[in-house]
Amino acid sequence: MKNILRAIILSVVTLSVSCTDLEIEQTDSFFDENLSGEFQGVDPSASLEGLYNDFRGQIQGQEGLYALNEVSSDELLVPTRGTDWGDNGVWRNLHDHNWNPLHRDVKATWNSFNQNVYRATLIIDPRSDGSAQEVAEAKFLRALSTFWIMDLYGQAPFRTPDEGPDVNPSVKTRAEAFDFAVQDLTEALPNLVSSGPGAGLDRATKAAANHLLAKLFLNKHIYLNTAVDAADMTAVVNYVDAIQADGFSLDSGYFNIFEDTVDNETILFTTSEVGPRIWNTLHYKQNSPDNEGGGWNGFTTLSEFYDTFEGDPNINEPGSGQEERRGFVPTDGSNLGIGYGFLIGQQYDEDGNAMTDRVGNQLDFTRELPGLLGNDEVTGIRVIKYHPVNGGFTGHQIVFRYADAHLMKAEAILRGGSGSSSALDLVNELRAMRNGNGNTTPLTALSEQDMLDERGRELYAEFWRRNDQIRFGKFSEPWEYKTNTDAFRVLFPIPATAIISNPNLIQNEGY
Repeated sequence: MKNILRAIILSVVTLSVSCTDLEIEQTDSFFDENLSGEFQGVDPSASLEGLYNDFRGQIQGQEGLYALNEVSSDELLVPTRGTDWGDNGVWRNLHDHNWNPLHRDVKATWNSFNQNVYRATLIIDPRSDGSAQEVAEAKFLRALSTFWIMDLYGQAPFRTPDEGPDVNPSVKTRAEAFDFAVQDLTEALPNLVSSGPGAGLDRATKAAANHLLAKLFLNKHIYLNTAVDAADMTAVVNYVDAIQADGFSLDSGYFNIFEDTVDNETILFTTSEVGPRIWNTLHYKQNSPDNEGGGWNGFTTLSEFYDTFEGDPNINEPGSGQEERRGFVPTDGSNLGIGYGFLIGQQYDEDGNAMTDRVGNQLDFTRELPGLLGNDEVTGIRVIKYHPVNGGFTGHQIVFRYADAHLMKAEAILRGGSGSSSALDLVNELRAMRNGNGNTTPLTALSEQDMLDERGRELYAEFWRRNDQIRFGKFSEPWEYKTNTDAFRVLFPIPATAIISNPNLIQNEGY
């Protein structure tokens, strides 16, 4: 059957059908055509800067990595509004788990992060003669890209600098990719800078490496398909303790963390514009001085996810009993009239006047949607953490922050790791820090569902929901506007073009 499918795909390639974009490419492990003959090395400084810039671009948009991790989960969906956001079904297919090997974001994410691995490998090669710190930073970036390839696709191609385009890249299994990433980080740690909270955290540090190691070991049993090992969970605790020893801690003022300022929580950020995180959710008429064209009226959340927050589910105005992280909708024109967190109900302009949509109806965001199709301008609760009052296109997007590490430590202890605090105490410590409105009460017990819910309330729209749902066994369950329960979709397919160009790759089960 697989051979028949391969033949069908090859025939489609031969016909060059433009709508499927199936041109053959060196995509599964990028090959630089400029590196002709024997590899002599690259300029490590310039190449490293280019690698950081590539990564910045890869997490900036609403497509690619962000779409695969968030729109495939129960946190975000992109409803089609008339003809807006139809995009040949790419958003709907992500949310209802009906993607295939030709999906735009499946292919783009595979290509970009495999290219990162190859470019980092060129820097790491001794012939590039990089400094110890340059090599360490390249190893961190290679480990980070390997992590995402392994997490999303379950296997990872690898090409050495001496292998030309006529050599099919070898393929690491998930277990081999895990070991490869851990080795890179372990070797990088001694030569990475040790830095606490500050302005220069847009490059790899010891804390960033420890955070990624904690993420790897927390998910190790998923990647290796084994039982949870208490020793691995204790390793997570130790990695988080090392981050804390560098000076990172929980910070009060939840939405202040997402400003372009120094805080105690940000471990790693990029200079990626935050505009897509702002404008892809706001209505066309919600704008700011540096974006008078308004929002793009797309991304929303599910009422089921919104209801995991404390407070009256039907209103989110100040004083309505909601917890701090759920945010608020200002009624007095403050903050450009745009709220924080989850925007539901009537929206107001910068003068405190009730807004209308483009045809004159009340701009009143609804809890429910008719479905993924058939939506109008106001259906769906909007989600915003970065705010245009701080700059509609500010270049400061968080990649790792301490609250995530703190919750990873709590979860690791819940799963059998050893630590000086209980998992319940750690979660309640965070909840107390997020009690700015006086509406976050301590938990009296902590189940796995409680842990997942707490991670959702803290880390929504920060790239982690799919990963979390898989670890807690929830990703294949149905939720609003998603009925597909295919268990194999915990992995995305290898893109069709990669399967054709590299016979060492084997398509993931179910595709």
